[in-house]
Amino acid sequence: MISKQFFSTILIVAISATIYGQDRHDSEFRESCTSIMVGRKASADGSVITSHTCDGRYRTWMDISPAKKHKKGDVTRIFQGLMFTETPNDTVGFNGVSPAVHDFEVALRVRGEIPESEETYAFLNTAYPCLNEKNLAIGETTIEGRDELVNENGLFYIEELERIALQRCTTAREAIALMGELVKEYGYADIGECLTVADKNEVWHFEIFGEGPDKIGGVWAAQRIPDNHVGVSANIPRIGELNPADKDYFMVSENVFDVAKKMGFWDGKSTFKFWKAYSDKKPFDIREWFVLSSLAPSLNLLMEADELPFSVKPEKPVSVRDVLAFFRSTYEGTAYDMTKNLLVTKKKKDSEETETVKSPYANPWFSREMIDLLNGLKDSTIVRVRPIAVPQCAYGHVIQIRGYLPDEIAGIAYLLNDNPGQSPHVPFYFHILQTPQIYHASGHKRYMPDTSGWIYRRTNKLATIRWQESRVKLEQLRDFIEDKLFAEQSIVDAEALKILKEKGKPACQEYLTQYVNTFSEEAANEWWKLGDELWYTFIRGL
Repeated sequence: MISKQFFSTILIVAISATIYGQDRHDSEFRESCTSIMVGRKASADGSVITSHTCDGRYRTWMDISPAKKHKKGDVTRIFQGLMFTETPNDTVGFNGVSPAVHDFEVALRVRGEIPESEETYAFLNTAYPCLNEKNLAIGETTIEGRDELVNENGLFYIEELERIALQRCTTAREAIALMGELVKEYGYADIGECLTVADKNEVWHFEIFGEGPDKIGGVWAAQRIPDNHVGVSANIPRIGELNPADKDYFMVSENVFDVAKKMGFWDGKSTFKFWKAYSDKKPFDIREWFVLSSLAPSLNLLMEADELPFSVKPEKPVSVRDVLAFFRSTYEGTAYDMTKNLLVTKKKKDSEETETVKSPYANPWFSREMIDLLNGLKDSTIVRVRPIAVPQCAYGHVIQIRGYLPDEIAGIAYLLNDNPGQSPHVPFYFHILQTPQIYHASGHKRYMPDTSGWIYRRTNKLATIRWQESRVKLEQLRDFIEDKLFAEQSIVDAEALKILKEKGKPACQEYLTQYVNTFSEEAANEWWKLGDELWYTFIRGL
């Protein structure tokens, strides 16, 4: 047991570790993104869901990239580094040396160009582009794979494949096929990636790697999540046995078996598993296990197993709020709770008796240095696991495609900034005319208090200083914001539908833009005020 006196003696270390230590990129623990996918017959309302937490120091500005018509012969440039820009017009480091503070950031540069299509669709331009006007949605998680597969001479990084797919496609299958064609012709330069691609009817799990040093190309496979199932991707390849003949559930590159044999990853005789050939690491960890076992407890899935089902049929219908709850998870109350040993004794109120409770300083997001310090004082005080909710998250979204509504209303992204375990989600109907002002710049390289990232990060970081006390107010406000969102959603939908029918799309867009901007600004204002309150709480000490 860790004493209350001990926590007092290391207070200044705790403050610095809480405020500064958490945001660092820590490749040892693979602190990258998570995506949860829900088929339309598994969801509570018949919608299709995909998602993404963008875990790392990425840009948080976002805008609506407009639809355009193009002339024959036009080209589009393919970029690298757009996800690290501070504004839509930022060209710092363009085709030169980047002043980025972190070594995983890269300079903004043009890698090449490809022919433009006659028409491109509007899309929500997040660091990893995520939703278009045709209600095609994409989530992302990095899955690495074998180092031998990377060929940096290819043209495309994953975020630009997403952009081109959203600009040119209307369905998940079209998007996967197009990305496969682009990689075959122009090459893939990134490490292993997973995209979770959804439309009104279905959601697919798409994994892609380079083709190796000898050829500029790519190798990939996509498997559809059954309509009554839920899937998850969390930085580990998950696709197993392939059946290319079953075109309802599989799409694969034509070289998927040949590359594995040529590179010596598969002997051509044993059962071929995509994850084993192109990664050869256990195809799941705690995040996949936690989500799948929570949704289908009767399957008795074990962390000790060699492999988990690719997806599961949930034992109850899954709502958007259920997915939001998964993204908040730190495994609190389970054997994997990292705060379970951070206990103190104190006197009960109006009594001489004592009780054992969690220290007010206990939170599941300590930096590695703080974990090392606590474990140095007493071994295994904190057994480090990777929670789903992490403080280095730049932004996240859960995208719901509601096929029972018109295109102008069907797609909605529930967006958040900073730690999903703390921040509220706000609604972004796709067909808005512009994003709120607080999303027009990113503060991922410097303190910018008028940006969405810092508005939420400031309050969240303050709350973690004495998390067990501060969380009460923070969670009450978060729940109030989201309760309001879902309580009024049917009213907003009905009004938008009425305006669409009576006045047309432009008027509907004006209405939704006003609603999204007002909701986002009010939520941000309340979060900032909570931060002010926390500063005052700590004015005379912690």
